[in-house]
Amino acid sequence: MAEYGSVRRAGAGVRTAEIDAGLRAHMNSVYGLMSVAMAITGAVAYVIGTDMALAFNNEPTMLLSYGVIEAMLTSPLRYIIMFAPLAVVILFSATINRLSKTAAQGVFFLFAALMGLSISWIFILYTDMSIAQTFLVTAIAFAGLSLWGYTTKKDISGWGSFLIMGVIGLIVASIVNIWIGSSALQFAVSAIGLLIFAGLTAYDTQKIKTTYLQMVNVEGGQEWLAKGAIMGALSLYLDFINMFMFLLHFLGNRN
Repeated sequence: MAEYGSVRRAGAGVRTAEIDAGLRAHMNSVYGLMSVAMAITGAVAYVIGTDMALAFNNEPTMLLSYGVIEAMLTSPLRYIIMFAPLAVVILFSATINRLSKTAAQGVFFLFAALMGLSISWIFILYTDMSIAQTFLVTAIAFAGLSLWGYTTKKDISGWGSFLIMGVIGLIVASIVNIWIGSSALQFAVSAIGLLIFAGLTAYDTQKIKTTYLQMVNVEGGQEWLAKGAIMGALSLYLDFINMFMFLLHFLGNRN
């Protein structure tokens, strides 16, 4: 009986080690996909944004013509650019179960490129140095919040409903403020949004971890987790981008 008990404990230890190794690999995949998407967003935003800044200062552009840049900033095309990432992410979330892993990654990276296009205007409004500094601050804050969400023993799943309701409120307030143009409302949206997406960073990280532990031993779970890593990367990517944009409102030095 003692030997049998020892075997059982040893077997449980092996399974736990396997799960821990698998979880680390899964989280590495999530953060890796997120990092690639962030690099795509940054590259697109920098290239397009630099051309916009050059055109704004009546200097020769590198890629886009003055006419294209003017249309992107002043014509109805700006609303298409603004809302295209939202349309893609909604469609992506609804169809991911029908996509292959490769196709899902492709759509995710397309979304990242569209997001870069939609935020490229920041290079007109803010200095390059303040954008870089804000990105660094965001990265440090994101890393700390995500690490806490991963390691904490506290169940924060109850935050989900509250945070999602907050995001919906932010979207509505932001859309309304496009036409109102209230600086006070923009300040409030930025402050509240920063808190909400800080909470979502920890919440989403714990959710990714919990979902892995729930699905790892389920039949067909590994196939599901391959796409789950992409969805997890998308969630954390959105948390990071939104934290960055809200922080830029406070830390960015205007040109």
